[in-house]
Amino acid sequence: MTLSERNTFFKVGIAICAVCVLIILAASFIIIPHYQDQALNRSIMEENTRRPENIIQIITGSFMPNSYYAVHASLVLSILFSLTGIILIHYYFERTSAPEILYIAIFTISFSFEVIRLVLPLHFIMNFPSFYIATASKLLLFARFFGIFSLFAASICAAGLEVQKVRNVLFTILIATLVITMGIPIDALNWDTSLNMVNGFRSMFRMIELVTLLTTTASFLIAAKNKSSREYLYVAIGITAALAGRNILLGTDNWAGSILGILMLSFGSWFLCSKLHKINLWL
Repeated sequence: MTLSERNTFFKVGIAICAVCVLIILAASFIIIPHYQDQALNRSIMEENTRRPENIIQIITGSFMPNSYYAVHASLVLSILFSLTGIILIHYYFERTSAPEILYIAIFTISFSFEVIRLVLPLHFIMNFPSFYIATASKLLLFARFFGIFSLFAASICAAGLEVQKVRNVLFTILIATLVITMGIPIDALNWDTSLNMVNGFRSMFRMIELVTLLTTTASFLIAAKNKSSREYLYVAIGITAALAGRNILLGTDNWAGSILGILMLSFGSWFLCSKLHKINLWL
């Protein structure tokens, strides 16, 4: 992929993220007034629901109640992070040939698809069929896995993958993500309080995310050793912070999770991108 083609991709990503910002703004005017609706609260927060199960949620959830407003804020922050992040990536890397940044841009853009989680409250407000919830959930899972697999691709690119094979890598990620998401059973009648639908094989997919995180970090550490560059070590730290922030932001239902998640995600993304930019300035 040439520099011009990559920059065109960045611009398309900016357009997608901007559209998602407009969607969540429009949806917010419909949904937010209903957050104090007791009938809606009983429908979503009490019936057929469960609280998320990640470590931060267990800690913060023990002393903080679940909050619609906090979950909605996490959605808005995710989408604003996506738009701001891809704009900054395009601005700082427009003339910088950094092979890894394309995959990191895909990871950044994937957060815009968190707007899909609003389909759940909209379902109760507008009373449309549950089929749309299951379909939307599969699309959201596709975006999430495509994002984290893209980070893994960025790491093996740094470790020595040939830049010319970028299309093959993207195609491989696409097929792997499709196979995974198409095979996941979605329970359209159950969800958690962070507006995530309950899907099958949850433990297995947590393991996939953990293995992806570990191998991504390890690949950047290998790159640091092979290329004798301490900056790749810092990139690995940034990746770890960004993925940890992502999991907190997307999987908690209270204000502590929303704030901690966006801070870690933003810091990790800024840190790794700044180090990649520094590495490639000298190439």
